[in-house]
Amino acid sequence: MESIVYYDQGDKEYPARMKPLPGMPKGIYVKGKLPRDDLPSAAIVGGRACSAYGREQARRFARELAAAGVQIISGLASGIDAAAHEGALEGGGLTFAVLGCGVNICYPRENYPLMRRILEQEGGVLSEFQPGERPLAWHFPQRNRVISALADLVLVVEARQKSGSLITADYALEQGKSVYALPGRVNETLSEGSNRLIAQGAGIAVDPTALLEELESVGKWRFFERPAAYQEATGSERGRPSGTSTEAGRKLSREEKRVLRAIEDGSHTLEELHHATGHTIPELSALLVRMQLDGFLFEDGKNVYFLRG
Repeated sequence: MESIVYYDQGDKEYPARMKPLPGMPKGIYVKGKLPRDDLPSAAIVGGRACSAYGREQARRFARELAAAGVQIISGLASGIDAAAHEGALEGGGLTFAVLGCGVNICYPRENYPLMRRILEQEGGVLSEFQPGERPLAWHFPQRNRVISALADLVLVVEARQKSGSLITADYALEQGKSVYALPGRVNETLSEGSNRLIAQGAGIAVDPTALLEELESVGKWRFFERPAAYQEATGSERGRPSGTSTEAGRKLSREEKRVLRAIEDGSHTLEELHHATGHTIPELSALLVRMQLDGFLFEDGKNVYFLRG
């Protein structure tokens, strides 16, 4: 079993992202590891009540961001939070849970196996609340400021009008962090809050690539290049779980070969590749994201693609 460690603001281990922000806890309890200060991180949050689509997208964004070297921060709650942690683990990456109770308590209890997997895969569980402190209602809005503080940007996947994840988004904006939201149907109650964020100016999350570009634009990380610290933290050059494929270890599919031939023949924009390959735009977008994550392509500007040398 992992020991519980306490760091106060005067300790060098106290998260660097939190130190300059007002209203941060005086100290933090940690089981496992803290997020790396030298690696990019994204918080993925949303409602406990969510749709299958919301869970699927939370897993997708977390999986692809984690596979690209981004640490995933969330709150271990049922629904979107749990899906985000699961996606990060599937992507072979690092994920960290910020609790509204002591780190020796798993809430909800059914997420205990997930918490164990987070710890086993070099992640961590942290809280400002003392070990043994129960999950009280007022703890959760308070812990949300820590979730946003540990992240370089925040993605709200699915949120009702009064979802606690909107509190996380508000804290993120106060802390100077970018906020993205997954768009939902205009008449979908589960997406009322996230749609409102978009109406108020949040970034529209339709593709993990946009979030990776955001991280690059604020100087946190070079797009699709892993820092050496990531390899050290995960023990894997590409951060993927064993058995998954990489640019050096898998063959291109027929559809991917068609895309590469089209690029070699001079088609570089999404529209040009659409006409050259016959793929629909959604099919093509999915192929391009996968090929970028596996290191075959890079995107220079918006929707302009080139072969990686």
